[in-house]
Amino acid sequence: MDSTLVSPTETIFRASRLTIGTLLRNQARNIPNAIAVDDGNRKITFRDFNTKVNRIAAMMLEAGIEHGERVAVLSENRCEYLEIIFAAAKIGVIVSTLNWRLKPKELAYCIDLVAPKIIFHSSRFAEGRDLYEQCEWIEFGAEFEDLLEGRSDADPDADLDPEDGLLIIYTSGTTGLPKAALLSHRAELARMFVNTTDFGLKPGDAYVAWPPMFHMVSAEQCIHVICLGGTAVVVDGFDLDRIVHEIAERKQWWLIAMPGMIDALIKALKDGRIEPKGVRYVGVMADLVPPQKVGELSALLNAPFCNTFGCTETGLPPGSAGKFDVGHEPVSMAKTANTFCDFRLVDDDGCDVQEGEPGHLLFRGPTLFSGYWNAPEINAKEFADGWYRMGDMFIQNADGTLIFADRAKYLIKSGGENIYPAEIEREIFKDSRVEDVVVVKRPSDDWGEVPVAVIACKEGTNLTEEEVLQRCMEGIGRYKCPKAVIFVGVSDLPRSTTGKILRHEVEQWPAVLNCSLR
Repeated sequence: MDSTLVSPTETIFRASRLTIGTLLRNQARNIPNAIAVDDGNRKITFRDFNTKVNRIAAMMLEAGIEHGERVAVLSENRCEYLEIIFAAAKIGVIVSTLNWRLKPKELAYCIDLVAPKIIFHSSRFAEGRDLYEQCEWIEFGAEFEDLLEGRSDADPDADLDPEDGLLIIYTSGTTGLPKAALLSHRAELARMFVNTTDFGLKPGDAYVAWPPMFHMVSAEQCIHVICLGGTAVVVDGFDLDRIVHEIAERKQWWLIAMPGMIDALIKALKDGRIEPKGVRYVGVMADLVPPQKVGELSALLNAPFCNTFGCTETGLPPGSAGKFDVGHEPVSMAKTANTFCDFRLVDDDGCDVQEGEPGHLLFRGPTLFSGYWNAPEINAKEFADGWYRMGDMFIQNADGTLIFADRAKYLIKSGGENIYPAEIEREIFKDSRVEDVVVVKRPSDDWGEVPVAVIACKEGTNLTEEEVLQRCMEGIGRYKCPKAVIFVGVSDLPRSTTGKILRHEVEQWPAVLNCSLR
């Protein structure tokens, strides 16, 4: 047989390409009058959105921004944020989504790391101009719109590859400086497929984007919804009134609800006696939410609660296909593996562990990011033998589900035993009086390290150390039980921008370091 008939060629590879900007162009042709973006004040059709995107792309090209170079956005959620992302997608430029919650020193580091040619910003963050003077700063509003005047609204003619970078999203930086995760068009397309297969995303769906767009869960889901001809509903942060209004007035795909806002949302739904228009799914990171709140919010919205486990680097995979039925208060947080990925659980030597044993999760699949920007040593460590090491410990059950043991770096080595804080936290969370809990490690002369539970009780309730320890001893091995219990107010717990408790900060509290151990 002639090998030229079966061997791939560059021409065949090029014919197989698809990128995010192309999907927007197609929707603008197919459903020009449908609403692509709604910010509460403006409803932007696909025709108008695509036209604006093309003008921004033309402006970038005329400014000399070349394929593979970066621009950045420092802004609250707004329509222009998505316009910049899709404009960059059409010409092979990468968008760095800057976390405005970072301290100036951290933010300056993030900017310097990726060296953007232009930083687009809102008036709210105009003081950021002093952070980095090596590039041009453009403010949304009159300055931005004037630059687009007279620009071509034709789709740019760019030869792009699915492996081209699209977004740089910074990790939460709970320890050390943030890392810049590069996401390609290929990764975003694959993540969109996962959303359609595992998360029920359908063409024409709406998504209420209230979490900051510098996070995957907001920017990424907006990209997918728009590419499928749906509406990205842009909300400026946790605007409770607007979110409740959208629940009552708009059918939507997936309402993100995370620690730190669930109580307020439940109260608003009860007080307003809202009749949801139709929320298909609700919630994220169920492990961080007390089981009774999972059931209560799910029942109020008549929507299954999502039992997710993913990350910026992998998307929703590897463990986000499961949902809890409406009103269900989960006892087990076992994860259901996603489609479009493969994984292994291995020991410290890289050997596969047996069923029921904890192991480091190695991941591969098309949703995977393209490495950390300008971090060759980290990439060499995290990518080995064709797998990405997530840094998470899991146990696989006989039915194939996965139990999250903990982050490998949170492991407590106590008297030769491995203790995973997440296991203790799950047990404590079973008490309905617990608002939030974090188990941290502290040094011990006798055991090396020991677990300490820091608990916030619900308002108007009381819990004693003895009650906590009794519950733990009934549910987990005695050696895993906390050696001390500290009670705090829920507002005392430091959190990341995704609502996760900053464990490393709690570990440094004098109350933890100096507490009496049992």
